[in-house]
Amino acid sequence: MALKHIAYKTLGTCSQLIDVTADENNVIKQVFFFGGCNGNLKGMSKLITGMKIDDVISKLDGTRCGTKNTSCPDQLCRALEELKKQ
Repeated sequence: MALKHIAYKTLGTCSQLIDVTADENNVIKQVFFFGGCNGNLKGMSKLITGMKIDDVISKLDGTRCGTKNTSCPDQLCRALEELKKQ
């Protein structure tokens, strides 16, 4: 099984880095957030593990955090878009 991996530096969020691994079918195998709201991000990671990249993007893309133009879930979508290109 071939795996794809990205360590994505976030912009505009409390988390600084998102580490994502997916298989050749674009199914997410693991997600780690570095920084940010620890419990919330661990929960989100558990929820999306096993999901297809496109399904996660369709649900989380454009999510905002307070008055910011982005959020950790939105930045995850940016990382997943980059991962799909691999």
